[in-house]
Amino acid sequence: MSWVIILLLLVFSLSSTPTINAASEYVLPYPSFMPGSMFYKVNLIKDEILKYWYFGSFGQFKYNLKQTDKYLVEAKTLFEYKQYLLGINALKKSDTYFIKIKPSLLKAKSEGKDINQSLLILKDAKDKHIETLERVSKEVPEAFVWEPEKEKPTNLNLHEIINESIHIRTNE
Repeated sequence: MSWVIILLLLVFSLSSTPTINAASEYVLPYPSFMPGSMFYKVNLIKDEILKYWYFGSFGQFKYNLKQTDKYLVEAKTLFEYKQYLLGINALKKSDTYFIKIKPSLLKAKSEGKDINQSLLILKDAKDKHIETLERVSKEVPEAFVWEPEKEKPTNLNLHEIINESIHIRTNE
């Protein structure tokens, strides 16, 4: 009789769906063209033009959120490939766009628009960004010396820069 219970427990445990504990269900985009690609500069120009397509306070919210996500994914990917200098540049772009998100929502609020749904989206995005940055921080060295040819080496304090990005998102 006890073997039947054990067998049932085994079948039940194997058939149950595994749960994934994530801080946020927000989904970051797939990486776009990366630095070094012949289409990267074309993509930058396209993004600059799109900035004017997303007009109004909610349009700017969507544009800045899309851009901060895009550059965070670019930074994460570059860090994974140990392209730390390019990763830092992408992360700083992501920070710049992230900082612009809240003012566009405050402008929408001052125009009498309901921003509650957008605030929820921003909270989910912020949680996903922090989760991603914390994971990246565990995978990269604390500091790295970048030694370009025929130039002076540069000390990159990777953890400090990543923590600064987390701080920007925590205190938005």
